[in-house]
Amino acid sequence: MVNRLELYRKCIRELEKNDIPDAEFDTACIFQEALNEKNPLFRPDASVSRSCELRIFSDIEKRCKGIPLQYIIGKWDFWKYTFKVGKGVLIPRPDTETLIENVLDICRKNSLKSPKILDLCAGSGCIAVTLDKEINSSVVYAVEKSENAFRYLEENIRLNNSGVKSVMADVLDVKTAENFRDFDIIVSNPPYLTAEEMTELQTEVRHEPETALYGGTDGFDFYRGITEIWKNSLKKGGYICFEFGMGQHEAVGEILKSHNFKDIIYSRDGGKIIRSAVGKLEE
Repeated sequence: MVNRLELYRKCIRELEKNDIPDAEFDTACIFQEALNEKNPLFRPDASVSRSCELRIFSDIEKRCKGIPLQYIIGKWDFWKYTFKVGKGVLIPRPDTETLIENVLDICRKNSLKSPKILDLCAGSGCIAVTLDKEINSSVVYAVEKSENAFRYLEENIRLNNSGVKSVMADVLDVKTAENFRDFDIIVSNPPYLTAEEMTELQTEVRHEPETALYGGTDGFDFYRGITEIWKNSLKKGGYICFEFGMGQHEAVGEILKSHNFKDIIYSRDGGKIIRSAVGKLEE
């Protein structure tokens, strides 16, 4: 039987041969999952069973084909929680943690003790579940249209012992919005890629659901629709928090202003890119 270090090095070489970036990190994650150990190379000379070796190399082969690491291991961390992910649901990304910071800041500044929060285009539920866990006594709803994503949403609510209320519905349907009223905060990371950007996707991203990526020809279909349809679901003085792509902040800000949102505040992510906007509905 092969030992751990030998197999580890072999896997890295295979990934590098196929031009996969971060080969060492990806191999380490695959080893951690397969061996169920946080530090699998703590015992480099330990033997790897044939069945485990086959599993590891099968995962490496998938990675070589461009399948996202997160889909291969079936889960990913966001904030300080773990979320199940797989084909059909958008992978949680660190950029989106900016939205969590925005909402927490709103609650602190306004002394909101039991805020009603609505997460639109909820996907895996990483935003909704995190807010529910981080804000005591909050009431959080998550709306998602995709059946595949909705299954992950419900599973992640259970996995994290969250009280989020999940709703499968189309956020661009006026009738959906009519069922929600008097919310303090709406938060959303909607699809925002343009038609042109969809033709230029990296191999990995092509494995993620198109419906979670494509935001219309100019990328702003969901921002226009959500702002117009859902502003009536907010209390006067309530907030919308949007995530968006690089360079989209001015257009999103103008959409918010055109629907009576004021005091627009933009925030940067860890890469110093303007990643989110917060608007307050005029009272």
